[in-house]
Amino acid sequence: MQSALPEATAAPLYFNFASDVIDRWARERPDAPALWCVDAATGEGRKFSFRQLAELSCRVANCLRANGVGRGDRVLLMLPRVPQWWIAMLGLIRLGAVPVPATLLLTARDVAYRLGSARIRAAITSLDGVGKVGGFEGVRLLVGGQRAGWADFDDGVRQASPKFRAEPTRSDDPGIIYFTSATTGDPKMVLHTQASYGLGHRATGELWLDLKPDDLHWNLSDLGWGKAAWSSFYGPWHMGACVFALDTPGKFDPVLTLDTLAAFPITTWCAPPTALRLIVRQDLSRWRFPHLRHCVTAGEPLNPEVLNRWREATGLTLYEAYGQTETVVLIGNFRSLGHPVRPGSMGKATPGYSVALLDEHLREVPDGKEGEVAVRVKPHRPAGLFSAYWLSPREMAAQFQGDWYLTGDRATRDADGYFWFIGRKDDVIKSSGYRIGPFEVESALLEHPAVLEAAVVGQPDALRGQIVKAYVVLRPGMEGSPEVKAELQTHCKSLVAAYKYPREIVFVRELPKTTSGKTRRVELRQITPV
Repeated sequence: MQSALPEATAAPLYFNFASDVIDRWARERPDAPALWCVDAATGEGRKFSFRQLAELSCRVANCLRANGVGRGDRVLLMLPRVPQWWIAMLGLIRLGAVPVPATLLLTARDVAYRLGSARIRAAITSLDGVGKVGGFEGVRLLVGGQRAGWADFDDGVRQASPKFRAEPTRSDDPGIIYFTSATTGDPKMVLHTQASYGLGHRATGELWLDLKPDDLHWNLSDLGWGKAAWSSFYGPWHMGACVFALDTPGKFDPVLTLDTLAAFPITTWCAPPTALRLIVRQDLSRWRFPHLRHCVTAGEPLNPEVLNRWREATGLTLYEAYGQTETVVLIGNFRSLGHPVRPGSMGKATPGYSVALLDEHLREVPDGKEGEVAVRVKPHRPAGLFSAYWLSPREMAAQFQGDWYLTGDRATRDADGYFWFIGRKDDVIKSSGYRIGPFEVESALLEHPAVLEAAVVGQPDALRGQIVKAYVVLRPGMEGSPEVKAELQTHCKSLVAAYKYPREIVFVRELPKTTSGKTRRVELRQITPV
């Protein structure tokens, strides 16, 4: 089938994901399944067709309008994995309002920061989020219950008209705001237009997720961060696939995840490396996945050991890709393009995007040399790139220089065009004149059977400038000791250059994580060893 993928720089004057994509599928495949939500606690599920989603999103748009929400208004959307999240997202987009997704893992302080800095007009949440919203004085809509001072979202949607009319949204109108999972400082507001995610993620769905209309796609990501937009919303629905969601209270459960993959006819699956590292520690011979054909991962680098264990146990390859909250997929191992996976590599640049590695003078570095990952934005800015760090001109000036958007990530590229992640610009360790990427050392540690998780940072050293310091979570039943430390150091020396081995190892019970599951290296030195 010939690809209908738009040029990365092309965007029509008007675009709206709800009316241009969902309504199209509602006309062409009205009864095709579009959303399948399952409650892990009860096992009960609800399915929605494209026709139902189109009608429900019209009702949501009318409900919001009746409650005083209009075009351009920012709306905090903080819900578990329930159908109302997807329905509310579509209704907000259809109306021209700007969804601001957030996770229920946020504290009341986190929520207050978002309400104030994003100048939120309305909040849509569940009973678990009411207390975190606090004394917010805007429009308040409650899902799945009733509370004084809150409008009943579900009842309002039921009573609203299924017909909605509005002026078409422009492609460059505000479309969605995500707060970045910052590892230092306050999170930034990443503003996307109607087209930058709504149109740009066609590449995500077609090239990386490799989706077809008959696929059932499951993404493990929390709905409060940008990966949900990639793999739980825009990407799958561009391709007419059905989105699968499992609402699971509490911490991530690898056994429940594997049980779900085996029990449901899931054909394509997206899991972050954080989850995969726990999954491959299970006895995978206990499960069979008869429907699963394609597996992808993103969010942070995938350790080659994890990829190899999954492939050996299942016969399935994990296709890694790279992008940010600020972008759609920029680099990937694209099965649909016939790219063979090279374990440890992010893959090749997405067609239509000029991705380069730059030195500190914005000059492209040759193959094999380390540089900062950058996207060319002049003379044409790619459609799949965010509009702005909203209300942050200083951040914009720092990240947009010359003809480039600078990602802050460092990598190398081989002669065949494959990119290899090194680390965040601020995470690269400089020891005795050598530059050491933490990812390589972490991957070596993970190959040891005693190690469950590992994170590496640079520690100041009077002689070497910095030394490599590792924080290690051991597998259950293992105890940290000087003997285990020495064994891990010897193990690392057998896999990486001697100057890269961790001269210090600290055993900890867990690693500090952002709400999206990424390690907060800035907090590592503050945690108490086991």
